[in-house]
Amino acid sequence: MATDPQQACFEAGIKFGSLYHQFAGTPVSPDSTRSLETGIAESIENQPHCEAVTVEVDDEAVAADIDHENGYTELSGHLMEVEMRIEYADVTVHTRMEMEDGYPRMKLVDVETDEGEQPA
Repeated sequence: MATDPQQACFEAGIKFGSLYHQFAGTPVSPDSTRSLETGIAESIENQPHCEAVTVEVDDEAVAADIDHENGYTELSGHLMEVEMRIEYADVTVHTRMEMEDGYPRMKLVDVETDEGEQPA
């Protein structure tokens, strides 16, 4: 059986998989980045144990990716940074997705219990 910290980390992974694979490919333009950020965050926050999601889409990177006259590009990991806070039982998990070596890395930033201690 999984420990609470393991389950909390699993929940974080589920949220990242859902976020990335649900929204990658969504049409985005510099005019729609704020509404897309809000829509993504609110969508993922509906999931169990997800307490907070912050999505930041880089307007300049979106504009630079537009290579046709229709005025949009497709959302991809290199265009956004994401942070999430997952709470499961007495465990809080903080995560982040950011570019690392040309790849959108999803990683655990911190795992802590209600006592503020790192689990063993």
